[in-house]
This record gives sequence, C-alpha cells and structure tokens, in this order.
Amino acid sequence: MSIAFLLATLVVVATPGTGVVYTLSAALSRGRRTGVVAAFGCTLATVPHLVAAGTGLAALLHASATAFDVVRYAGVGYLLYLAWVTARDRAGFVPADPPAERPAYRVIVSAVLVNLLNPKPTLFFVAFLPQFVPATAPDGTARMLLHGGVFMLVTFVVFTAYGLSAAAVRDRVLARPRLTDWLRRTFAGSFVVLGVSLLFAER
Repeated sequence: MSIAFLLATLVVVATPGTGVVYTLSAALSRGRRTGVVAAFGCTLATVPHLVAAGTGLAALLHASATAFDVVRYAGVGYLLYLAWVTARDRAGFVPADPPAERPAYRVIVSAVLVNLLNPKPTLFFVAFLPQFVPATAPDGTARMLLHGGVFMLVTFVVFTAYGLSAAAVRDRVLARPRLTDWLRRTFAGSFVVLGVSLLFAER
C-alpha cells in the first residue's frame, strides 16, 4: 500500500460529487444519524463498481454505447427525481429535536442508487486501480481487494466527516428560514446539475 495511492484516494473521495451532495443534504435535512447512514450507503455503492472493474463488466460499459447509455439515462432520471424530492421536502428542512429521520434502509437504498446508476465510477476504477495494482502481479486479486477495501474505508471516513460537519451546524442553519429555503433549492439544483453533467458524459 503506497503513500501515492492513499493520497490519490483521499483527493478523489474528498472531491465533491453526487455522494457528497447526497450525504450533506441528508445530514442537514435529517440530522447526524441520517448523515452517517448516507455515508455508509455511498460507501456500499462502491462495491458494485469495484466488482465490475475486476470482472470485466466495465469493459462492456466502455465498449458498448448501448449499455453505457442505459445506465447513464437511469442515473440521470434518478438524480432528477432526487432534485424534485429535495425541492418538495420542506418537512425535512425544519429545526426539530430530535430531527425527523427517514428509515435507514430508505437512506441506504437512495445512496446506493445515486452512485450505482452512474457508469463513470466503474470506468474510473478501471483507469485508477491498475496504476497501483499491475495486472501481471502474482497476487493481483488479493491486492485489488485490499486496495478496494482501503478505498471504501477512506470513503466512509471522509463522507462521515462531511455528514457530521453538516449536522453540527444544522440547528443554526435551519433556524434561519431564508437560508433554509436557499439551501434546499441549492441541493435540488445541485442534483439537476449533476444529472445534466451525467447526461452529456462520454465513455
């Protein structure tokens, strides 16, 4: 396990994307517990991408425009759905002690879907992991699993930090109605922007 891999993983994970936006939105609207559950769901969503990268399914996404487009359009649709739900979720963005929480399984399912229905992470792992795990390495499978596990651990730690930070300022933020409305619209708009970005993504 090289320092270069750990640094690269930290940069990739900490860079805001769909998972970060979802985790922040969950923590601000529903509190600390929901933020941590969302972080766990986003981390869990990396498993299918790692499996696809290791089994050759990623090659299908890269080679087949149809397969790539099916996953991409499903992802766009789900991101737009999240934008619509977030824009209408006035009940979540209100100060309450304890905050109104969503069932954990619903948060996890949403977190997994928002990351799973995006073909880009799978293609990213195909380009990223081989830089640190040569295909000719005799213990390549074990090293791939190790690096994938470390990537997931870093993802959970960083996303949890995002969620807890957002939850820590939740009451102060939600006590200001105008700021709350602005944040709700901002999160909804962010999902729209991410969806449009995915719509025009190339293999």
